[in-house]
Amino acid sequence: MRKDSRIFVAGHRGLVGSAIMRRLAADGHENVLVRTREDLDLRDQRSVDRFFHENRPEFVFLAAAKVGGILANSSYPAEFIYDNLAVQTNVIHSAWKCGTEKLAFLGSSCIYPKMSPQPIKEEYLLTGPLEPTNEWYAIAKIAGIKMAQAYHKQYGFNAISLMPTNLYGPGDNFDLQNSHVLPALMRKFHDAKTAGAPEVVVWGTGAPRREFLHVDDMADATVFLMRNYNDPEIINVGTGVDATIRELAEMVQRVTGYQGSIVFDATKPDGTPRKLLDVSKLSALGWRAQVELEAGIERTYAWFRDSGAATGLPNGSVPHALNHARPA
Repeated sequence: MRKDSRIFVAGHRGLVGSAIMRRLAADGHENVLVRTREDLDLRDQRSVDRFFHENRPEFVFLAAAKVGGILANSSYPAEFIYDNLAVQTNVIHSAWKCGTEKLAFLGSSCIYPKMSPQPIKEEYLLTGPLEPTNEWYAIAKIAGIKMAQAYHKQYGFNAISLMPTNLYGPGDNFDLQNSHVLPALMRKFHDAKTAGAPEVVVWGTGAPRREFLHVDDMADATVFLMRNYNDPEIINVGTGVDATIRELAEMVQRVTGYQGSIVFDATKPDGTPRKLLDVSKLSALGWRAQVELEAGIERTYAWFRDSGAATGLPNGSVPHALNHARPA
């Protein structure tokens, strides 16, 4: 990408999209195209096609997606599969048709089978059943991967597919009804500290292991791969390091300064015992994550407090009773 390249960031106000915007700005890219959902409904094929014909972006970061935790996936399966299929289908097709030079499609580690061997290699895709609680989102993302690969095979379209691990950072969703485990824990500990609550309850035993990548590292990897990777085969993006949910909860407790007790409710499900990506393919290209987990949690909590997210839930959410955080 040149400094003056026309770059479209789809989903620029989301967790990953906003981080990509920060990364591009830091690199001096000023010709960046963005549209709000009100200005451009990516589910509308005709509108997307018109946008691409009028603006002719040379590079596309497809970070727009409907995302959420276990409860949201279970409650809105039709929305998760329809919205994600529509967005990625329209953007990939119009990008190819209008001569986009390269597109980066952002998938998810939930595309892999529930009981994949650990760490998870890229070739494990489609080798076993998915995790039932997020299969609608996973199936949509798998379709996006296969569409990108199909357009590469038939038309020579340079579309790459990145599979990030669990992401967190500034701009995350801290609504306990819809958020993932790390931001959910952050809100729970913050609210418990504010209320002087004697304990915070976390679902499960605390034994499951999960990997977490700061979103600024994700943005850096995404821009790096846009510049240096041209293979249609998927590539994992993560740290290569995991932690138990117990260790994660203890980190969040330290960072928030909560003085009460952590109670693990072993009557609630743990989920998959371990979820760690094999990032050897990415490492071989010369990229490694820079933000260590506890330092990343500190940075995220500072943003959470300073941005007003601690008092007014972001992303249009509304306050509600505390739920129990559980691993994704």
